[in-house]
Amino acid sequence: MKVWKKVRFLKKDKTIDLISRSYINYIYRDSPINNIIYKYHIKEEDIRNLNQYTADRIAGLILLYLAQDKKRLQDIVLKYQSNSLLVDEVTPEIEGYIDK
Repeated sequence: MKVWKKVRFLKKDKTIDLISRSYINYIYRDSPINNIIYKYHIKEEDIRNLNQYTADRIAGLILLYLAQDKKRLQDIVLKYQSNSLLVDEVTPEIEGYIDK
């Protein structure tokens, strides 16, 4: 049985912490989640738990990517590829300037 494991950052991996935090801000700031938080009066503790959960998962994916662990990344894709989320076609969204 596969389980999620918590790992600790080495000193050289502190940039992954920074990247994960930045991604959380990029994903959630000025997003529909803010309307949901306001509409349903979600507690700050619950928001913090959601942010922490998401940051931990992002950091795990970054670590697997940097380790070039394609097998474990593929396992995640296979496990979570179901259509249970209400998501239409995915359209990449990138902030900033892109040279063509």
